[in-house]
Amino acid sequence: MSPVASDDNRQRRRLATEIKDSLRELSNQLSLLNHQVGAQLELKDVDLDCLELITRHGPLSPSEIARRAGLHPATMTGVLDRLQRGGWIARERDPEATDRRAVTVRALRERSAEVFKLYSGMNTKMDELLADYTAADLELLAGFLQATTGAGKTATTTLAEA
Repeated sequence: MSPVASDDNRQRRRLATEIKDSLRELSNQLSLLNHQVGAQLELKDVDLDCLELITRHGPLSPSEIARRAGLHPATMTGVLDRLQRGGWIARERDPEATDRRAVTVRALRERSAEVFKLYSGMNTKMDELLADYTAADLELLAGFLQATTGAGKTATTTLAEA
């Protein structure tokens, strides 16, 4: 291997390590932000995570929420009870289900503004940060983040099945 190729490989390894370290730091920082948002809303971290899943992907069945959140169904019941008591979600009978006891869970949109307000500082900072990037840069970043999310889902599934 030529010295130039060897230098290129070292630089790529160093940069790859930097990216992975930065992603771990970002994960930690977002966890701290989410914890602060949850505390402001008087929600446990797991409750806020489930509310986010319901808001983004709902309406969902309780078992689907539990699967996506990696929670035991009994734990999910407690989470949904707290979210419903807090006025964050509604449980509704699923008219499509063959089992008449089946329910779907949906987020109550009238509470969304409270959550959005608490994330507005981060959203504003992100808008400012992203303003410096070209459309091509943003496309590259979006693709990288989507691929990284996919890798995380795969790793999570693999660990859960082990």
